[in-house]
Amino acid sequence: MFSFPFKFHISGFRIIFLGFAGVILLGALILMLPFASADGTFTNFSDTLFTATSAVCVTGLVIADTGSTWSVWGKAIILGLIQIGGLGVVTTAVSITMFSGRRIDLMQRSVLQESMSAAQLGGIVRLTLFIIRVTVAAELIGASLMYPVYRIAYGNKRAVFISLFHSVSAFCNAGFDLTGTKSAPFVSLTGFAAEPVVNIVIMLLIITGGIGFLTWDDIHKHHLHIDRYRLQSKIVLTVTLILIFLPAVFFYFHEYADLPVGNRVLASLFQSVTTRTAGFNTTDLSTLSDTAKMMMILLMLIGGSSGSTAGGMKVTTFAVLFAACIGVFRHRSSTNLFQRSISETIIRKAAAIFLMYFALFLSSAMMISCIENLPILPCMFETASALATVGLTLGITPNLCLVSRFILIMLMFFGRVGGLTIIYAAVGTRYDVSKYPHEDIAVG
Repeated sequence: MFSFPFKFHISGFRIIFLGFAGVILLGALILMLPFASADGTFTNFSDTLFTATSAVCVTGLVIADTGSTWSVWGKAIILGLIQIGGLGVVTTAVSITMFSGRRIDLMQRSVLQESMSAAQLGGIVRLTLFIIRVTVAAELIGASLMYPVYRIAYGNKRAVFISLFHSVSAFCNAGFDLTGTKSAPFVSLTGFAAEPVVNIVIMLLIITGGIGFLTWDDIHKHHLHIDRYRLQSKIVLTVTLILIFLPAVFFYFHEYADLPVGNRVLASLFQSVTTRTAGFNTTDLSTLSDTAKMMMILLMLIGGSSGSTAGGMKVTTFAVLFAACIGVFRHRSSTNLFQRSISETIIRKAAAIFLMYFALFLSSAMMISCIENLPILPCMFETASALATVGLTLGITPNLCLVSRFILIMLMFFGRVGGLTIIYAAVGTRYDVSKYPHEDIAVG
């Protein structure tokens, strides 16, 4: 793996970039074949490219209903692409190498560290094995818990596959579902809005995949001794809880007042959790108020944790920028979180990520709005969903032209691979240590 018969240097960032691109292209070509479609015909490359990109980038945006468009083989291919994308192309490749009995060399470990956003190289193979165990356990447990509900709705044989598919899709924060039919496409989980088992299991899987494997490694090592956790884990757990419950309170009192109390609680929590890059929905999002849609856009852009199956600019980025603002307001000389100072390098990186996401999200929405002659809010919703690899939609994606679809494809790829990874892959990582005379300027 990653070795060539001649001397050829390729950076870890380029391996990650090319790995994702290669899997997407291969998946798109396979999905074109007749055996992958429900009607046994060839599928347009533009359609399969969008589907494969959405699956590998664990987004969930689709231009054709997954349940009614693809054959069992097509759905299985999509499931495989989701699993590879959720774990990461490099993690999947290294896992295959390990299980085949081959040795993991230093270069592979270095690329693995970069793909996982791990702080250190030591213990990276152990962490990979831990990730595989957590993934398999979570997905099998989730499928087992949902199976009795789906068995009643779909019968024994079909329920097994649907349960596994939805469990993998939820854990990988993908949002693909198989509940749509030709007569009722794109329904997601609206038919199970009042079903507590499906709602709760899907939410727990989304959260489990979204808080990141490094956080789970801390939980596994230190159990409830939170003071021993990494700073990243403390930030992730704290911000995740806040970003789940505060929006849920808003949805409960502002959007779902006409529902019975039990269904109201489920709907409020589910919409709050799913915006963290999962893409499932149990209610019609087009009926929500503009305020609720704007809140969901912000939640989507924040996303999940670094080193997780989730997308977005990440909760750690949001926390660092928020802490930096607090430090400025209180005239502190440093940025602090949980009695630890954050380096200027991390703050600059967080600011760069935020500006990249905001610029791409807004400029892409404006372009699609101009191209399609659509209101800006639904375009902002779709571009935030694509960039943060969420998959929630207001229903405009299937009707977009090829140019607008290509914009969403680029956003999904950027959101999953990572803006800094793509930039470093393109321009390299040579450091500039030159310094110039200092001079202050007025800001604000």
